[in-house]
Amino acid sequence: MESARIIAALARMLRDVGLAEEMAQEALVAALETWPEAFPEQGMPDNPAAWLMATAKNRALDHLRHRKLAQDREPELTHAIESLLEDAAPDLERTLDNRIGDDLLRLVFIACHPVLPTEGRVALTLRLLGGLTTDEIARAFFVPEPTVAQRIVRAKRTLLEARVPFEVPAGLDLVQRLSSVLQVIYLIYNEGYSATTGADWMRPALCDEALRLGRILAGLVPREPEVHGLVALMEIQSSRARARLAADGSPVLLLEQDRARWDQLLIRRGLAALDRAGQAGQGLGPYGLQAAIAACHARARKAADTDWQRIAALYDALAQLAPSPVVELNRAVALAMAFGPAAGLEAADALVDEPALRNYHLLPGVRGDFLFKLGRLDEARAEFLRAAELAQNGRERTLLLARAAACPAPPGRAG
Repeated sequence: MESARIIAALARMLRDVGLAEEMAQEALVAALETWPEAFPEQGMPDNPAAWLMATAKNRALDHLRHRKLAQDREPELTHAIESLLEDAAPDLERTLDNRIGDDLLRLVFIACHPVLPTEGRVALTLRLLGGLTTDEIARAFFVPEPTVAQRIVRAKRTLLEARVPFEVPAGLDLVQRLSSVLQVIYLIYNEGYSATTGADWMRPALCDEALRLGRILAGLVPREPEVHGLVALMEIQSSRARARLAADGSPVLLLEQDRARWDQLLIRRGLAALDRAGQAGQGLGPYGLQAAIAACHARARKAADTDWQRIAALYDALAQLAPSPVVELNRAVALAMAFGPAAGLEAADALVDEPALRNYHLLPGVRGDFLFKLGRLDEARAEFLRAAELAQNGRERTLLLARAAACPAPPGRAG
């Protein structure tokens, strides 16, 4: 996450997100090389973030000087110096753009500039701000990794050639670019909430960063219902964080969580944001509907109190408004909870040949759960094993293998 902040600050100075990313990486490499010798006791300076930022900015200024940009491109060098002065005097009066006071937010809007195609906007922002690898982004979009890499390279080149200004847009331009920004923030949040790879099931720093950006956006455009809908969704989802992990770091599924550990402050904030989304008078959008689903869980004091029929109805509405295979899979789960596992299995079976879900581990995982509840244990075991094979996250794989092991073989046959 510190890398994202450094890239954002350097992009403001250099007006080149590709070069900014390179110099941020150089600063991180310099830290790895310098800190062990310079700070032998603690291994890092007292304020590592400040050290990294100062090192990166010094490299950026050196680059400007060495390229003799003071003569050929004086505005860029002047802006870089003004940026350093601004950092040293944070209490100065600022314009609307500066009052936001957040380079990261500016970088989001740059990466979501209309000059880029939608897939390029999302991929670039996830790479620069979320620190996601191309593989993680590819898995989020169900596309090949080389495709994502090409999108990122092309996006950087396009922004540089178009000389996109490093600022938060205003007026109609801001409204038009919100959709991409919300998509980016939500994908960053999802990667933090359920990490696609690695040993940890959650990456809380990504959740916190996405929620922070969402709250800033809500203050910037208070009349946009979908901004409040997204914030509501993230607040309510985040309220479960402490209950989602067991003491050993293994996942605890929603219906098995200790709801006394849910953060009631975040729930109240989420419900208030959902109210603001509804009060806009435009009806709930996709994020608002997902927040309403999350609110059904938040309002239930115990799992048995959950209004699954309302959740199924909300998923019906979501499938109409924003159809996708993943929405249909979630709808299948709601149908199973509301009307029985056979209803859920019928809906999930309709997705088996869906190309976008071919390597999506949750499809066989969900089908395995339905089959287990129906007593079809051989089939359930096979689905759980397939899901474990597809899962890239170590914690999820362990959970799925445990579920497979819980499906006993028929008497007289090896398991």
